[in-house]
Amino acid sequence: MQAPPQQSLAQSVVLLKQSIQTFVLDADGELATALERYSADCFSHWSENNLQGVNRSGLAIDMFLTEGEVDHQPVLDIFTEAHPDLSPAERALVQSWKRTFNGLFVVLQTDENRYELMNWLTEKTYWVEANELQAKEELARLSAGEMLITRLAPGSPEAEIWLFSGPLMLLGKLGKPKLAVAIGNFKKWFPNYLYGDAPELLEEAWKSVECYYNDFVDFFGRDRITLPGHELNKKLQAYQDLVTERRLEAVGFDSSKSFQELADEAGISEEEMAESLEEMGEDGRQVNRLLKSKQTIKMAMPPINLPNELRRAEAVSVFVHPRWGQTFLTDYDRYIQLLQADDRESPASLDALTQKYLREETVNPYIWRCLVDEQGAPLLASLERCLDRPNLTPDDLDDILIHAGKSLTPTLPEIASVPMHLQTLFQEAMQEVNQNSAKKKSKGSKGKKRKSGFAL
Repeated sequence: MQAPPQQSLAQSVVLLKQSIQTFVLDADGELATALERYSADCFSHWSENNLQGVNRSGLAIDMFLTEGEVDHQPVLDIFTEAHPDLSPAERALVQSWKRTFNGLFVVLQTDENRYELMNWLTEKTYWVEANELQAKEELARLSAGEMLITRLAPGSPEAEIWLFSGPLMLLGKLGKPKLAVAIGNFKKWFPNYLYGDAPELLEEAWKSVECYYNDFVDFFGRDRITLPGHELNKKLQAYQDLVTERRLEAVGFDSSKSFQELADEAGISEEEMAESLEEMGEDGRQVNRLLKSKQTIKMAMPPINLPNELRRAEAVSVFVHPRWGQTFLTDYDRYIQLLQADDRESPASLDALTQKYLREETVNPYIWRCLVDEQGAPLLASLERCLDRPNLTPDDLDDILIHAGKSLTPTLPEIASVPMHLQTLFQEAMQEVNQNSAKKKSKGSKGKKRKSGFAL
């Protein structure tokens, strides 16, 4: 990618950004309250997810400037209304900052005080110009290959050049396993910015969640089931087989045939098939194994296996939702029993589960609404005892969940599909981890002396 013509970041742009920050920090009333509440929410979320290595206060303020609201009015609009003397160009620039986004970037190249960055989550590239708001020591580390988490803002309404916005979080030059971990951390820290600069990728990911929901309901007949763990594991494997077959049929594959048979029928050479499979994320040895194997495509697919704690559970309840995704609970059946027996048993066990469900992030608002709809009276009575809030009604549920730290807006669930470049990265990272683990085991076994006698 050729660098755009050289241009320096206008001093007026930096001063304009600083004037917005001063305007917000000096404000009182509703704007000050909104900043305080927004920052508190950020700090709470980041503390729960162990965000370190960055100025969290500076980051929260910078995010509030571009995405904060007061009574549904954006902070940037409040600023422009309060400054009628702004020129049309300044107003356009301020409005363009609504496109500011968080990302996990890699430095591709440097050009004096500018840097070409690629957002690893979307593969989109940007020329970013430095300014005096960034520490020179940090900028000196931005050589090719350096990974960083930061925010980018347009340097002009046309966004030919972008600006660093807020603090930088430098991660170093990461191998694939550590990069995969960094992507996982980014998703936890900034769930609303997973595809912050690629709405088309975000839309596809949400569509995949809805598709999963529809497939689940088609197979199981409803959006919620409760089964013993071992039985659920078998059912999910059968479900995976059906979904896999549907996906293969959609792209013209006969799952009863091997890759080699399909290649022969289509007149595709082994080299062409290998190249196609590698593009799908398979490494060389895996490609060779698939091509030489007599297994059908269906047989070659890795089966779903639930974690041991779920497989061994007496009862596992599975909830699916087109926005909230999929949730597994091992004590939901017990919770329902306690709610239904509320007038016959001591409430201590029931209230303990109510408090547990309030704490656990996996018990999302959709599950709570199901509980209120189906077990309203005993559930509200338990909440009244736990929260010391008498006379609760179903209309109080949202307020209860917000105070419990639960977001009422779903973020992209784990079951969402990911772009192919990320899928490939995760596969290669796992292969590298497994290879390193195997090498360590091999070295360890060579260094051990066999015991005498019959001991192994």
